[in-house]
Amino acid sequence: MKKIITLLGLIICIANAHAQFQKATAPIAEKKEHWRVIHADSVADNYYWMYDYFGKGPDSTKAINYLKAENAYLDTVMSPSKPFQSDLFLEMKSRIKEKDESVPVYKNGYFYYYRTEEDKQYYKICRKKESMDAPEEVLLDADKSAEGHAFYAATGFDVSPDNKLMAFGVDLVSRRQYTIHIKNLETGEILKDSILNTEGDPCWANDNKTLFYTSKNLATLLPEKIKRHSLGTSADQDEVVYHEKDNTNYLWVKKSKNNQHIFIYSTGTLSSELRMINANKPTSVFKIFQPRLKDVLYDVVPLDDKFLILTNKDGAKNFQLMECPLNNTGESHWKQLIPNRKDVLIEGIEEFQDFIVVNERKDGLVKLRIRGLKDSAEHYLNFGEAAYSAYIIPNPEYTSDVLRYSYTSLTTPSSTYDYKIKSKEKILLKQQEVVGGYNSTDYVTERIYAQAKDGTKIPISLVYKKDLNKDATTPLLLFGYGSYGISMEASFASSRLSLLDRGFVFAIAHIRGGQEMGRSWYEDGKLMKKKNTFTDFIDCGEFLIEEHYTGKGHLYAMGGSAGGLLMGAVANMSPSLWNGVVAAVPFVDVVNTMLDESIPLTTNEFDEWGNPKNEDAYFYIKSYSPYENIEKKNYPNILVTTGLHDSQVQYFEPAKWVAKLRSMKTDKNQLLFRTNMDFGHGGASGRFDYLKETAEIYAFLLNLEGIYK
Repeated sequence: MKKIITLLGLIICIANAHAQFQKATAPIAEKKEHWRVIHADSVADNYYWMYDYFGKGPDSTKAINYLKAENAYLDTVMSPSKPFQSDLFLEMKSRIKEKDESVPVYKNGYFYYYRTEEDKQYYKICRKKESMDAPEEVLLDADKSAEGHAFYAATGFDVSPDNKLMAFGVDLVSRRQYTIHIKNLETGEILKDSILNTEGDPCWANDNKTLFYTSKNLATLLPEKIKRHSLGTSADQDEVVYHEKDNTNYLWVKKSKNNQHIFIYSTGTLSSELRMINANKPTSVFKIFQPRLKDVLYDVVPLDDKFLILTNKDGAKNFQLMECPLNNTGESHWKQLIPNRKDVLIEGIEEFQDFIVVNERKDGLVKLRIRGLKDSAEHYLNFGEAAYSAYIIPNPEYTSDVLRYSYTSLTTPSSTYDYKIKSKEKILLKQQEVVGGYNSTDYVTERIYAQAKDGTKIPISLVYKKDLNKDATTPLLLFGYGSYGISMEASFASSRLSLLDRGFVFAIAHIRGGQEMGRSWYEDGKLMKKKNTFTDFIDCGEFLIEEHYTGKGHLYAMGGSAGGLLMGAVANMSPSLWNGVVAAVPFVDVVNTMLDESIPLTTNEFDEWGNPKNEDAYFYIKSYSPYENIEKKNYPNILVTTGLHDSQVQYFEPAKWVAKLRSMKTDKNQLLFRTNMDFGHGGASGRFDYLKETAEIYAFLLNLEGIYK
């Protein structure tokens, strides 16, 4: 009898949930015949015309009208939840301390910080000379600069060595094409030296008048040239000091922490190459540190008397740390300091004059290893939680004996610490305040392991309300990414409390394709092993049901970008497992995008997904690409989001996917598609506007659970 009552309750719950969605007629996209023929394989692509707004084709206006029609449909369907969305937005916004200030960072005689004000969307970059009691200088008022713009992003703030000038990049379109501006910090004047179409990465030489920056290809948006700019001259006269001809590499420029070198980085998925000059001699010719080697990645950290090299050379899959003299940088002079280890990934090095901090990852968690440069004495920082995230934040002073780092977990708000190396003392400088009160002991975090079909143990991080009664009716949102070797960290988000406090469990699946468990974890989830990423996620979902964290009809999935590819794949492969799927800016048309080298970032991705011009890669990608594998069958409820100006996943990928899903799915579940017509890949730029997007997603999920307040 209990089972009958439970089932009846579930049916009523689902019926009520669907009653919260307003009935409306979904837009049906026109089909136009278009064929892709390659490797003797002919495939119809009836929605290819949606490309035309990007490609400036004849159906450009029609493509925009379709996106608008989908927006109107979503607005109508979700109109009953508008008051709830407004409540969710205000609830999440109320947790944010509106008037706030960051922990000051000391650099070259000044304390730098940013602060926010009540009811303001952006921030102010400020500094004070030598003491926090000194008068404040506002270097950039982003609230004022953003006025009149739907989107505003500033980046790359770099102050000249004499502290008189600041260079920074600004994007007003959300396509990551930054214009570099230079501000005279003594007069407040913005100089005429405006540099267009950059990565927003200005780098000052030590002469206070020479800037280096990365210039982008106008069509593909790939970073392809490093240029040198002289103060007071036209950017049209800027000299190209390096042109990367390999369009599978990323390119950037930066100055070393000890201010002695300027480095040009050219890095692909499998190999890298660095060039350098003396920062005091900006017109000198860049010298290659070590010519690129097949399947060898390396990064360089300069000290006073030598270079440190972090590399996977000689089969060091999880990387090793090496050293070489300042005047002999070729790989034949590299000497091992810290060897490669099977169970520990070395992710990075933070250098100081007397010690280094080795950023390691073991069992999916970050470990910070302190090593003295004079005596090689070592110790680790202890963090003390089962699932957490720790990372080194800006430590610009090379001579400091204090390490600054950030710590957070699923229950611990972001916290900034100073760690005194000699005394091993931790000092909490600031913890993110959750306005209205927050008690971490009211929530529980766990680290559990699902078993994949091939026997691999997949870590899952979870958080939920302590008094939650977990059973087959508990809603659970499973988040995943699993690409590019990017590890998903177990970090705090105050907005997430709006789900947890309404009975949701939140979980992160640390699936292959990320790098949580070492470099092999990444390599086992890319190229011809990419399907491991998708099956791992499905196995995690099934495990959570088996362990009674949730049940069928209450499991939800969410991911964005490459995580959106994950969503599309698991919706195709195991549609009945999920009651709802949220796919944010999803990379779902993998074959067609990877065949088109005019699309931004395509060529950089060949070592991640494969080049479909190769027959084996083509058929493997085709076998999982979400757009290619839509079938006439039932799909879960799906919410899809994109941005019209997205430069990483173009709008037409999710648009085509949604249109094809509509024409083929056999269920009556919700399929909703939101295009933000003003923004790009990262969504809204204001610190409150993004919460409106979050509120819409949460309302979608909560409605499916029959939760309306």
